[in-house]
Amino acid sequence: MKNFFIIRSWAMLLTASLFLASCEQEEGLETQPHDQNKMMTIMHQMMTQMEAMPMNSEPDIDFAKMMVMHHQGAINMAQEEIANGKDAEMIAIAQKIKSEQEKEIQEFNTFLASYQADQPMNMEFHMEVMESMEKMGRESDLRVITGDTDQDFAQLMIPHHQAAMENAKSVIEHGNSPVIKTMAQKIIDSQMMDIKELQEWLLEHKEY
Repeated sequence: MKNFFIIRSWAMLLTASLFLASCEQEEGLETQPHDQNKMMTIMHQMMTQMEAMPMNSEPDIDFAKMMVMHHQGAINMAQEEIANGKDAEMIAIAQKIKSEQEKEIQEFNTFLASYQADQPMNMEFHMEVMESMEKMGRESDLRVITGDTDQDFAQLMIPHHQAAMENAKSVIEHGNSPVIKTMAQKIIDSQMMDIKELQEWLLEHKEY
């Protein structure tokens, strides 16, 4: 009888262990190293390019130059989502972001081709932009990356958009050009809606 209870106890422990292992396999979140992730690589390439840009003009010009690079990063991420994503809703969001930001790059380039700077560099604006870029880098590196293109695009586009909105608010405060201020407000309005869509999608498609 004693042996029966010992065998039964071991059987129960084995069953429990197998059950927990099964739960961990089914419910655990699989992650991917950031340096192996295509979407994160695009983010890092964009940040490296932006960090190398000299900011030595007035806020309107520096903002326009920086946003061309920033928008191109979003376009490259959107193209990766369109090419390799599987969720129709997320692909549609990526197509919308790509279309909007391609149009805005054209507007920024038109502005840069015609605008003549007549104000000195604004150190307060410069510091706010640097802080925003550093924050974007931290927020991106803290995101859980899974290797799922739809998930990774949504996760990384949120801090990307948040940085653009912060920089837009800074140029509205420190800039001089009404054209740039109007474009900056447009960025704030449209990207706030994008972030809401991305967050709602992530809530509906939790992987944990």
